[in-house]
Amino acid sequence: MTRAEALEIWAREAYPLLVGVARTYHAVITYGELAEKIQESTGIRTRALLHNWIGAVLGKVVREAHRRGDPPLTALVVRVDDGMVGEGYKEVLEIAGEPPAESVPDREQHAARARLECYRCFGATLPADGGVLALAPLYQAAIERRRVRPERPPRLCPRCFVQLPSTGACDSCD
Repeated sequence: MTRAEALEIWAREAYPLLVGVARTYHAVITYGELAEKIQESTGIRTRALLHNWIGAVLGKVVREAHRRGDPPLTALVVRVDDGMVGEGYKEVLEIAGEPPAESVPDREQHAARARLECYRCFGATLPADGGVLALAPLYQAAIERRRVRPERPPRLCPRCFVQLPSTGACDSCD
């Protein structure tokens, strides 16, 4: 079997697997989990490193979703270490005719919107309010830490009211 044939078969298998993920509100799947499931269900295995072939499979899924008028199912595929979509997510934007994401936060916001579209499109049971965007858990936690951290007012010299340097000694008064 050629690499191209294997990629085509894996992409055909990945599509319904991702639809299955989309049927559960706020569900995602890692690249490794998806790779294992498609290799197991097709019986076609590779020893190639994951990053050398999964992007090609997901590219085919993106194009097929666009052709069908479905939301980009690949937004449901995230990295195991941080729960964010990978660099290859730019293909979703290209195929949709949208400008590239200017930053990681922009990319993650787009992916979160796309995931919510997937849950709505494929019949996930949503809360009464219609559901909310879900950023990658580790990314969301980092945002929350920044929000929660109160900003400390600068320390001032008690005599001249100038902001103190990190040494704590006023350069003007000493």
